[in-house]
Amino acid sequence: MNKDLYPRPQFIRDNYQLLDGIWQFSFDDNMQGIKEKWFNNFPKDSKQILVPFVFESEKSGIHDLAFHDHVWYQKSLLIPKDWNQQVILNFEAVDYITRVYINGQFVGENVGGYNRFSFDITPYLNYKLENLVVYVSDPSTEERIPRGKQSWVPKHHSIWYPRNTGIWQSVWMEPIHQESIKRLKINSDIDEGSITLELETSTQNKKTLELIIKDGDEVIVSDKYLVSDELKRNIQIWNHKVFYTNQHHHGKTWSPENPHLYNIEFNLYMDNVLTDHVKSYFGMRKIHTENGMVYLNNRPYYLKLVLDQGYFKDGLLTASSDEALKQDIELAKQMGFNGARKHQKVESERYFYHADKLGFIVWSELPATASFDQKFVPEIINQWTKMIERDINHPSIIAWVPINESWGVPNINHDYIQQNYALTLYHLTKTLDPTRLVISNDGWELVTTDIAAIHNYSHGKLHDKTQHEIFNASLKTKEAILNHYPANRNIFANGFEYDGEPIMLTEFGGISFTNTHENGWGYSHVDNPDVFLEEYERILKAIQNSEAIVGFCYTQLTDVEQEINGLLNYDRSEKVSLEKIKLINDQVSFMISKNKK
Repeated sequence: MNKDLYPRPQFIRDNYQLLDGIWQFSFDDNMQGIKEKWFNNFPKDSKQILVPFVFESEKSGIHDLAFHDHVWYQKSLLIPKDWNQQVILNFEAVDYITRVYINGQFVGENVGGYNRFSFDITPYLNYKLENLVVYVSDPSTEERIPRGKQSWVPKHHSIWYPRNTGIWQSVWMEPIHQESIKRLKINSDIDEGSITLELETSTQNKKTLELIIKDGDEVIVSDKYLVSDELKRNIQIWNHKVFYTNQHHHGKTWSPENPHLYNIEFNLYMDNVLTDHVKSYFGMRKIHTENGMVYLNNRPYYLKLVLDQGYFKDGLLTASSDEALKQDIELAKQMGFNGARKHQKVESERYFYHADKLGFIVWSELPATASFDQKFVPEIINQWTKMIERDINHPSIIAWVPINESWGVPNINHDYIQQNYALTLYHLTKTLDPTRLVISNDGWELVTTDIAAIHNYSHGKLHDKTQHEIFNASLKTKEAILNHYPANRNIFANGFEYDGEPIMLTEFGGISFTNTHENGWGYSHVDNPDVFLEEYERILKAIQNSEAIVGFCYTQLTDVEQEINGLLNYDRSEKVSLEKIKLINDQVSFMISKNKK
């Protein structure tokens, strides 16, 4: 088994079995499956589907874009003979309500389309040929659950894309000893040169934990601890051997320019018998704001992000391969971007692994609801909490974005209930993870926030010099930015005001240009690559000349369905020279840094 493709790359064990591949599949439009007990007798006229691709995608082998809110999956499993421990069945993500059956017995249920979840299936196994059946309900028109960019009408349109129903990330299983490691959290402190390690085990029995930390091949920490159910320790990493100040360091911190990582291993022993072995890694990285700037590792850092919706032409929300996830990061870096705002999608954890390894900053975002309903708030908060818990150890993630453009909170400008909901998400996120930035409502109508993240697409068409001047003026000063009304919205919601936060332009551009798609749209349009580069440079110069903007996020990395406003085509082929885009991005960073001195 290729450990390099382990679905949980920050919590690696030696033994697992990936269940992706051909499964049996059936629509249940008349909702007969439960009544007819399909978990015992799967329909004989079922189709085949390639998991983990949803039936709406080409890659699945079905490619049906119609509403099918109830679907069933079936696969036969053979448990390896040497798996004489607990067997855990893991789902990386299934959209939206999932019920799992083993050999006709109900195992458990999960609610939420973007979270990893697991079941102990050991009591249900017969250790012959096991029958795994998964039922999924995904309400196509329900606007009160997190759905991101999925259209709730039959035909995708405007900024809304095909739906994503059912299993859309890997399914896998692994054997686990009764005495095992359940949870791992690592917080780095570059000012002290240490990490805080929090670890939870499966039982309260007394055990021995062996910990080994390596910098490359060099062992820098090796220790043993007596543990019962939980362990919390502060561990020196640099031991004053690495000189670090605001002015100088020796490359041991994590950044896009130098993504230095440390490897860490855990061996758990019960009565001198090894019961669990887990491998992980971490980066020494600090993110904070100060004096209206974003600081990375105690230095002002200019964020050059690209909006990335994570859609793929053949797989929709599911990348065709692990290499495809890595490629998106590599292409963005080739264009001079140091990070991405992952828009309205919780990406596969494999993506964050590649971002950690390659050096690529990520803003991670909660997929939005389309409308607000108080009774759904606990469900949404539960899912958001799980998203943060899954990815909290990735150094590449520097910011959480719980709300975008007032989606799901349309009256937040004046409705104190919706404002309190946004504040709850902000403060909850800061409580769960005080080490990262939180943007309360990316775009406009912000409440308490760590960054004044503003959207502005009013750059004008190609020869509209009057609008060009208006756009430049709207970005020139702090006062102009804060008094501008993008989409006729206030920058801050009623009762809230700017308090010195870093100002970033986090959506703009969206220039449409393509050689491969006749029908589509963007926020402006050009018809050849040279003019595209001229327009791109013009818009970036407006940011360059701003006295207030300290970072940006350009819309967007790729074309997506009917949107042809990406820097790349939907299939990731080039529209224009990536090197020329990089030259423009590099110039803006240099000029702004110069102006800030």
